[in-house]
This record gives sequence, structure tokens and C-alpha cells, in this order.
Amino acid sequence: MGEYLNWWQMGYDPIGPSAQSPMVEACVSAYAQTVAMCPGDHWRLNSKGGRDRVKNSALARLLRHPNDYQSISDFLLNATRSLYLDGNCYALALRNDRYEIDELHLMKPEQSFPRIAIGGEIFYQLHGNDVISARLGESTVLVPMRDVLHIRLHTQRQRYPVPLIGESPIVAAYGDIGIGNAIARQQAAFYMNEARPSAVLSTDLVLDKDQVQALRDRWNDQAKALHQGGTPILTAGLKVQPWSVGGRDAATADMLKLSNEHIALAFRIPLQILGLGGAAYGSTELLMQSWIASGLGFCLNHIEEAFGVLFALKGQPDEYVEFDTAALLRSAMKDRIEALARGVQGGIFAPNEARQQEGLDAVAFGDEPRVQQQVVPLSAAGKIPPTPAPPSAPPAPLPPEKGNRDDIQREVRNLFRLTEHIGRRRLTP
Repeated sequence: MGEYLNWWQMGYDPIGPSAQSPMVEACVSAYAQTVAMCPGDHWRLNSKGGRDRVKNSALARLLRHPNDYQSISDFLLNATRSLYLDGNCYALALRNDRYEIDELHLMKPEQSFPRIAIGGEIFYQLHGNDVISARLGESTVLVPMRDVLHIRLHTQRQRYPVPLIGESPIVAAYGDIGIGNAIARQQAAFYMNEARPSAVLSTDLVLDKDQVQALRDRWNDQAKALHQGGTPILTAGLKVQPWSVGGRDAATADMLKLSNEHIALAFRIPLQILGLGGAAYGSTELLMQSWIASGLGFCLNHIEEAFGVLFALKGQPDEYVEFDTAALLRSAMKDRIEALARGVQGGIFAPNEARQQEGLDAVAFGDEPRVQQQVVPLSAAGKIPPTPAPPSAPPAPLPPEKGNRDDIQREVRNLFRLTEHIGRRRLTP
């Protein structure tokens, strides 16, 4: 706004957009606070096709301590706010004796901008950090592009002929912000000036001025000040009728709600994140995944790539920065444990890897992923020898044939005779 002398003719206001609209503040804070919750790491591809966390690089150190007066949460919070309020985030990179980037210092985006030299080289004129001004002895510094972390959103060529200055989503929501502000000012003036009560007393009797004033005084004595919440006794046919909200007020509320939805749409934030209703999600994980797949995922990736450009990383999948969104599910313990359990059962995680994500100690024999015995590759399934069949059981004895009663008795008598005959032969000397 400061670069235009006729800023009032272009629709700008001297008060910042964040101070004008609670909805804009909610959207910007949602991005800034969420990004600040996600810890970042420096990753590098290993020889096994996996990745290793790099802990001894300058980038890894800055992702923990960007400077001596800010935490990484404070740094990312203010960097993301600058990105979405102004469309740009500038940070000055200071190097140590080994020419490694050792510090990052945020600068004011409205007072900083890029410059293009005659030969096409890009420099940045940075201003707005009192700490840097006191340490360097200069309020404004001019540094080359390699020493500046510049995170920017899309560029409107109609406003900026050079694609080096980003633009905030607030520009697309200026109309809705103006509607919301106009409604708020109108309603505030209306409620401050009007004398509309919350309820009225009505009766069919004709009362004179003194009687009306006496009834009003008796009602106020029981319903206001120290006696608020008392129980007035109505006589002479008096009735209390609440003063309902008119259709005009309801239409105003609908218009304000619609303008808020448009602002959330411009920032690509689900209404459920802001607590404004909308379709309910089955779990916190589904809600966060919906936001990560849209606005939040872009925001994180955009900041990651800006760090990668500053530190000259090779990019995905060889070497890159990644902010861990698993921290957003700290409160959703059920969803988190179910995901880890399925990962362990499916052989994706080793038991100790899942325990490490929950801050638990390693256990014996837990460093190797496990699967069930029947889970084998299709190429190996044909080479497995068939299991030998168990020996067959002997046939069951056949049941005796059924006969009549005389045959059974005859067989029994013959059996007794044969037994007596064998017994006599054994007793004969």
C-alpha cells in the first residue's frame, strides 16, 4: 500500500486487513499456528531406497534454532503470517566462517522487496528488523538472492510486472471483507442508537401516562440492576411478549455468514477447521487429511521448497526438507494407534519403529518388520512344496446284520455249548 500515493483511490485502507476482519485473522492464524506445530527435518536418500534423517547439517540445526532470540515455532508462526497477510515472507541468512548459513532473521515484508540489477542479477533490499539494525549498524541491508529466504505466493502480473512479489489471498476477498465490515459497522451503530427492548408488556386496558410509568417502574425494579432475574407479578391483564428478530436481521446474518464462507474459500480452509459447521467428518484424521490435501498441504510444501532452494538441496527424492504432519494428530490417540497397529501387522513398520513414534523404549526382537506366514510373493508361491496328506484312518467295523429273535437265541445257545465243550477239554487230565 505504501508504494502508491493514491492508495485510497485503489480501495486500500490504512488499517491492516487482519485488524479489519475476524474471519481473515482466523484463517491466517489457522495456517500460522498449524505450520508452527509441525517439526521439520532434513532427509536424504540412502542406498537401500529408504531415507535417513540428517542431524549434523546446517539446515538441521536451523530447523531447531533459527537464531538466538526466536524458537523455530516462533519463526514459522510469524513467517507464515507474513506469507498469508502480505503474500511474501523475507528472512535474511547470515553465514558463519565455514560459509554455512548459521542464522535466519525475519524482515518486514511491507518494507522489503527485490531489486533487479543491470545484468539480471537479483538483490533484495531488506528492512524492518531492529535486532539486525542494531547488530549491523544499518536499518536497511542490500544482499544477493542467495542470502535471502523468500517465500511468496502467486504473482498478479497486472500489478507486478516482475514475478518476484507474491500476493495474499486477502486481495481476492477484499469485497467480502468490505461487506463484513460494513455490516458490522451498521449493526454496531444501529444497536447503539436504537431503543428496541427485548420484550414488551401489552394489555387491552387503556392506561394513562402515570399508570404506564408506574408499571414500567415496577417492572424495572424486579428485572434490572440488583434485582435482575426476579419474578414480576403482572395484573390488570398485562402480558409479556418477546421482541422477535425481524426478517431483515436474519437476512443480514445470512449475508455475513456467506461473506465469511467466501473468505474461507479464498484461503482454502474447511469451515470445520474454523468451527463454523459444515459437513461432519468421521474422525479428526479425516478432517486434517482433507485440509492437507488442499490448502495446508500446499502451504507446507511451499515452505519446504523455499528452504530447499536456500540450502541448494537436490530435491525429492534425493534430499529435501519435510515438515511432519503427524504432530497434528497428537490429541487423536485412537486414530494414531490404529494406524500404527495396521502398519505393524502389514509389515510396513517394525514394532520398535511404531514404539519410537509414541516415545516408547525399544524391545528385544522388535527391529525387523513382521508378517504372517501365509503372506508370500506370488513368484514364490509355486515353489513351495505341497504339504503331505495325513495317513488315512482305518475303516470302521461294520455293524452286525440284523436278524430275527430265534436266530439270535440259537446262536447264543451254540456259543454256550462251544464254551462248555472247550472248558471240559481243559479240565480233563
